[in-house]
Amino acid sequence: MNIFLGELLGTAALILFGNGVVAGALLKASKAENAGWMVITAGWAFAVFVGIVVAKACGSAAAYLNPAFAIGMAIRHGDWTGIPQAIAGELLGAMLGAALVFLHYLPHWRGTADPVIKRAAFCTAPALRDVKANLMSEIIGTFALTFAIGAMFSPAVAPHGMADGVAPYLVAVIVWAIGLSLGGTTGYAINPARDLGPRIAHALLPIPGKGDSDWRYAPVPVLGPVIGAALAGLALSRIGA
Repeated sequence: MNIFLGELLGTAALILFGNGVVAGALLKASKAENAGWMVITAGWAFAVFVGIVVAKACGSAAAYLNPAFAIGMAIRHGDWTGIPQAIAGELLGAMLGAALVFLHYLPHWRGTADPVIKRAAFCTAPALRDVKANLMSEIIGTFALTFAIGAMFSPAVAPHGMADGVAPYLVAVIVWAIGLSLGGTTGYAINPARDLGPRIAHALLPIPGKGDSDWRYAPVPVLGPVIGAALAGLALSRIGA
């Protein structure tokens, strides 16, 4: 139960801060409107740090926050203990975090005319819509995320283990790097719960003039990350990292 609660609350924190910075940068009359990509990528990196700390404090030692990453690590170690509970917690936590963002920016939804901008504060969309290219971007981005984190914890890099409290900062740096270098194509979902949970919330919440939830694109930020993380987990297990 602890891993479920930890992942639920950690992922809720991740989405509250991550989607919160997107909403702040996009919604009309926000003091952060037009803050730009650097602010969004930095905000998401900080969100990852907060999410990891909350997840660990609330009972999930692994602090996956990401079903794809959880699957990748299970493949790497050959151990699926707790993975279903973690994934369930992550999906529900993402929905909760998205609902909190909705409430926090409550007056701004009505003042923002463009439904695409409103949806962007919940889930991702590609800069250029090409399903094959978009899927490849998510595969590459999530492979990079999973492989880099796996390498960071490998005996070759940390032979005596990672010092307490350092890992969340380093994972946040990796996510920031991915956002800056690889995020411009699809908005770097690199996490099925991060995209699907808020997309479900977008469909359910009474957002004024919200438009559709773009379900035609929804499989890409789910399948791409799972494939990328699975390949990274397999690669890490093969090289013994």
